[in-house]
Amino acid sequence: MKPSIGVVVPTTGDRPDQLRAAVEAVLAQAYDGELDVVVVVDGADERKVAHDLADVLAPDDVSADAAMGEVFSAGRRVATGVLVPAPVQTSRPRVRVLPNRLSPGLPGSRNTGISACATEFIAFCDDDDLWLPGKLAAQVKQLVLSGAEFASCAIEVAYGKRRVSRLAGTDTVTQDDLSRSRMVMVHSSTFLFRRGTLWADESAPGGQNEDWDLALRAAKRQPIVHVDRPLVRVTWGASHYATRWADRIAGLEWMLARHPELAVDPRGAARIYGQLAFHHAALGQRREAARWARRTLTTRPGEPRGPLALAVAAGLVPARTVLSLLHGRGRGI
Repeated sequence: MKPSIGVVVPTTGDRPDQLRAAVEAVLAQAYDGELDVVVVVDGADERKVAHDLADVLAPDDVSADAAMGEVFSAGRRVATGVLVPAPVQTSRPRVRVLPNRLSPGLPGSRNTGISACATEFIAFCDDDDLWLPGKLAAQVKQLVLSGAEFASCAIEVAYGKRRVSRLAGTDTVTQDDLSRSRMVMVHSSTFLFRRGTLWADESAPGGQNEDWDLALRAAKRQPIVHVDRPLVRVTWGASHYATRWADRIAGLEWMLARHPELAVDPRGAARIYGQLAFHHAALGQRREAARWARRTLTTRPGEPRGPLALAVAAGLVPARTVLSLLHGRGRGI
């Protein structure tokens, strides 16, 4: 029998079309095991989100105004809210819409979803990303064969009309790999792990780097099994996370404090120092940008983020322009 999987989809309720597409892609997975999909609403009205998902969770021929007070999917009560009770039992997975009951933000939303599931495995899917066909089946196969706790997969970065595949070039991701590089393909929307082994850390400043932290903690327990095919489409450009410069600085400092090994490998350390230089430059903090740029180039002279930060600090190019150019190539700062 295939293991049961709880799928946690956090949302702030401000992009209903993308959320609907994300849930539809989860439901479209050809997976024989039990799926329990939990949409966790952070800082918005879960009843409105339930209405937004009415056409996904209920048959097309039933009006979304037909019921009040309970959310149903496949004829089962799901959560307090507003949705349509399905008139007949189907084989569709259960979908629930719940409020974030823990600390505000992404980590609290993830943990609310984890705590609501009683499944063998937990998977994450952000509300602006899409699982591609075969994602769950391929990862479950590798987890079962290897006996591992945690799986990821390659991604396809979508930025405007551009599509760029990001592969890891390996079927195993270690702690050393994640210390040298953020490995963008080990993305939260690819995560599949045994329930009870890991939780998101709610102390992450502004939710920044909570996924990198979780992956690093997983890799410290044992290597991550990786399916190196792009089985998740990750949307860039629609999130506000990338340009919350102060939060990004706090998030990197938080990671350095939590994981001192990140400062050991010159390549990985210089990458983080260069990011700090760039974010300070984006905020107009030239002195701090210059200080971190010097540290970047001292640690690893060939690290490109140092010169980029100096160019932004000098006013030669806007930070957002640099990000846009990088994102179009499936890269980040």
